[in-house]
Amino acid sequence: MSTMPIQEHYNRIRFTLILVLVLNWAVACAKVIYGLLSHCASMTADGFHSLSDGASNIIGLVGIRLASQPKDIDHPYGHKKYETFFSLGIVMLLFIISISLIHQALERFRNPVAPRVDIKSFTIMTITMIINILVMNYEYRQGKRLKSDILTSDAMHTKADIFTSLSVIIALIVIKLGYPVFDPIATIFISLFIAYSGFNIVRHSSAILCDTAAILDDKRIVDIVLGVKGVKTCHKIRTRGRPDDIYLDLHVQVSPDMHVDNAHKISYAIEEAIKKGIPEVTDVVVHVEPKEKT
Repeated sequence: MSTMPIQEHYNRIRFTLILVLVLNWAVACAKVIYGLLSHCASMTADGFHSLSDGASNIIGLVGIRLASQPKDIDHPYGHKKYETFFSLGIVMLLFIISISLIHQALERFRNPVAPRVDIKSFTIMTITMIINILVMNYEYRQGKRLKSDILTSDAMHTKADIFTSLSVIIALIVIKLGYPVFDPIATIFISLFIAYSGFNIVRHSSAILCDTAAILDDKRIVDIVLGVKGVKTCHKIRTRGRPDDIYLDLHVQVSPDMHVDNAHKISYAIEEAIKKGIPEVTDVVVHVEPKEKT
């Protein structure tokens, strides 16, 4: 995480979510209202997908509220994983919407409805897609800069919205050419893409919640540790946590003749060196061992 105060960090994430929420719901209302008026299932489906973007923003705001709480007796490691946990709430919305859209598409196959396609349809879809592109790029950049699971997950949600909007535009063209059956087909395609986006978020979030290694490059850590005077070797390196909140423990060997006070000072020097070299690391546990004489 950057050196900015923790509350300022979460305030920036919160501001981003609120801004994106307003834009998502403006886009959703435009697509849902006109989709219903024109009887275009794919446009309406895309609109409800945009509504889920707004709902995920609200989930994100709740998650950020909990994640920003300081450490306490019950949570000695802090509350930051709540942000990752609540990103799974976004996934639940994605899967529910995906199943609902497939059901609607199958119903359209049984009871066909000819949608009305005109210049307003293309105008609404084009403008809303441009807004989604701008929102996705902004939210993704903020997510990477602030190392926020909520923002990056929500940006992936919005990215799915861009592709679904593009598929709706293609569907409108094909429908205009005289193939209305393409409307439910496009709706199914949209639902599958939404489900795939949810799967990607689950894969990322579960890796953090299941304590998958946060740093795969052990050599980077070894180089830092061996640079501390008095350290002979370094091994048994383990890392876990979020990208902005990494917990690390390792074993180092020192001279067997070293006084315990000096060994203690070395462990502190190692901790400071790692946190300086890898700012994302927030906690370091050093196990000091004597190196046997050969």
